[in-house]
Amino acid sequence: MYIRLCIMSALSLSSVLSCKLFAAPLQASSSLLEQARGMPAEFSEYFFNAPLAAKILLNNQLLSEALLSVTIDERVTLLELTDSSGSDLPANERQRWADFLRLGVPLGICERNCPSQLLAVHYNLETSTLSIITETAERTADESRYMDLPVDGSHGLLLNNSLSLSGGQGQPLSGSSILRSTSSLGNWTQSASLLLSRGSSADSGLLHNLRELYSQRELSGRFVRVGYFMPDSQGLSRQARTLGRSADSLAGVMYGSSDSLAIDSPQPSVYPIYVTANRQAAVEIYRNGVLISTQAVAPGLQTLDTRRLPGGIYDVEVRLVEDGQVISTTQELVFKPNNWRNPDERWRYNLYAGQETELLSNWQAQRERSLSAGAAVNYLMHPRLVTGLSVRQVQDKIQYGTSADWMVGNKSSFYANLSHTPGQGSGLDLYNNINFEYVSLGLSHSRSWLDTRNAYQQLANGDRVRSTSSYNGQTSNTGVSVNYRLSNSTNLSGRITHSQGPSNGTSLDLSWSRRGQLFGSDANWGVALFDRPGSGTANERDRGIDLSLSLALGGPRQSLYGTIGKRSARDGGSETNTSLNYSRRFEDFFLQSVSLGASQDSYGTGLNGQTVFAGKHLSGTGYLQRSSYQGQLSGGLNLDSSLAIGAGKVVLSSQADSYSAAGMIIDVESDLEQIALRADDLSGLGATLHPGRNFIPVAAYKPGHISFELADHSAEAAGAVEPKQASYHLNKGGVAYQRILVMKTVTVLGRLLNPQGEPLKGHHIINHASRGMSEVDGFFSLEMRASAPTLDVSYNNQLRCQFRLDLDKYRQEDDVLMVGDLLCVPNDLVSAK
Repeated sequence: MYIRLCIMSALSLSSVLSCKLFAAPLQASSSLLEQARGMPAEFSEYFFNAPLAAKILLNNQLLSEALLSVTIDERVTLLELTDSSGSDLPANERQRWADFLRLGVPLGICERNCPSQLLAVHYNLETSTLSIITETAERTADESRYMDLPVDGSHGLLLNNSLSLSGGQGQPLSGSSILRSTSSLGNWTQSASLLLSRGSSADSGLLHNLRELYSQRELSGRFVRVGYFMPDSQGLSRQARTLGRSADSLAGVMYGSSDSLAIDSPQPSVYPIYVTANRQAAVEIYRNGVLISTQAVAPGLQTLDTRRLPGGIYDVEVRLVEDGQVISTTQELVFKPNNWRNPDERWRYNLYAGQETELLSNWQAQRERSLSAGAAVNYLMHPRLVTGLSVRQVQDKIQYGTSADWMVGNKSSFYANLSHTPGQGSGLDLYNNINFEYVSLGLSHSRSWLDTRNAYQQLANGDRVRSTSSYNGQTSNTGVSVNYRLSNSTNLSGRITHSQGPSNGTSLDLSWSRRGQLFGSDANWGVALFDRPGSGTANERDRGIDLSLSLALGGPRQSLYGTIGKRSARDGGSETNTSLNYSRRFEDFFLQSVSLGASQDSYGTGLNGQTVFAGKHLSGTGYLQRSSYQGQLSGGLNLDSSLAIGAGKVVLSSQADSYSAAGMIIDVESDLEQIALRADDLSGLGATLHPGRNFIPVAAYKPGHISFELADHSAEAAGAVEPKQASYHLNKGGVAYQRILVMKTVTVLGRLLNPQGEPLKGHHIINHASRGMSEVDGFFSLEMRASAPTLDVSYNNQLRCQFRLDLDKYRQEDDVLMVGDLLCVPNDLVSAK
């Protein structure tokens, strides 16, 4: 690799020198021979039929940096793309043009059989630029606000199983299993959910209930759903709450707003930010003391470009800098609400209608098949005010709800919700959050006027009985919370709540916390005081104090947490309680984390342990406890595993879950043992792949590509990955497939000669791992797969000769193989010696 880099550096240097030798600037439209006319003869052989570092432009947009070759008969051939990081073009567009250029393309105007609306190809020797012009170069199509679905749709199935088990001494085993599936058929997504459950009583049987089975299609800003589903609030900014039970699963149709296909393009702030400069100046924008953007401004009144600023609603400090001095500083508000991408579309809505029913269920006796319908609407009345309205019929009751979400000022937000259901009652919810520089204040109040004396519930045998939670009267709950930041490392917080109704009482919680260094390690310690209505304390209030300390230990990812305090006991008296917990996290191990702890109170000693684990096919959590009160053991286990099917391949994986929108099955074949492969894309995906079958979740709807490279950088010199990237564009539930080959390679250095012993220049040498080109003197360098030591030599897209190398017969230094002179005999497979 080092020698290859030296060769490329020398070529780049010769390009710079030759540019300075040109007597006059070259016209962009001049042919290659006209451009080379002023070039000294001794330099021309280094430009024709030799590797050249260049950049490729497609319709004046950067496609990629590349290594290519040009011939004296004005033909260009791509050797490899070297750097595409500066290109804004889609990865599949780059790949399509790369495949086209590798075949060799004539320079000049395309007159017939022109692919992809190609008009002309031009190479500029002075700037080492290959320009491609197509028929779409002058078109300025309106920028779409929504992503296109895959042209041919996508296919696949993601099946997730979540199993939860719980039990202990004297307790029967109980648990549940939720089977969720997401599949793609064309551009429709199918979703299904099945619940299996067993209760904690000894006579409980296995219950099953199909919760959802529907198909959904995403459109530009809309969605349509058909089948058996539970109505949700997809696409709404704020769902107005209603009083009463929610609609159960129904067979019907649903239609509404959707942002699933919306392109997350930069948006300006709703409220512009203005500055006035006296002369050419610069503006610096700070958020919490950190510079987040800077831009040049001209003299006069003008608005700032806020498209590059992060989304959200926050304060910034705007500094106007002239001649290196800060002329003015102002506090401004950036208002880019993330939950409303397009202020020009003020309405958002959900509509559904259907018949409540049950499918594949023995959960209870069949419900009365009643019609159910509903509508929920949001309206952006003002950039600071979102209103909502909800009306729905559930069985024989019509529920009404209305809401308002209001940014009162730069530091305060207010939410109100009013609901009413005839024959059942009314409800009011109020929330207010206020943020100052060091203090945040939260206020909440909810009040209901209920009459549930005529409410009934249906038993498993079909009988209807009066609800045990019937109530007639007023209920309310009021809360105030305060958080005061005393310093960067010290916080003081408090909360007081008061309830009236079926449960009455006032609760008070106060806490003080601080982080810092203790015994040379990071530590957090604090004090908490509480006074709450009693629960299991013989009708006495639960009062107490807790002191806590968390300390990071010297070892990696280890910590110790301990508490000591005093609280109310079960008999209404007081007791002292202590606890000590040790936890450790692991990397590249089946056990992700382990925590062990012990506690002591007036009844005895309690023990507990829990773990998080993740393997290739299974992940989950588990815990085990010993009660200090009864001394009995109890435990629980949660397991998750997923099955992905796509492109005729199947894989069982712990990487996919019920929230995976789409995925890719990747088979990794490797010549190297114990190799790890990194898979990364621009959306933030990062995964480690191992030899064999792997699965990684990817984003749905949005086109993307995954780059592959060896995770162990020490092995990169002896290994090559093919292909280096894979593109995807999938509907939700789609599963793609890719085969990756990790090859053990050696760098081959040699010279190519014809039967007369003369150097062969400009010949392409191709191997499974890479391709190269012979220089003027016949020398070449390329990566070769060690397990397949063959070289194909071609010229003008015609195979000239082939070589099979015996690695044991050549001198090798580290990973560089010196093969010397290779005699190219046409149409023969040569066993080089």
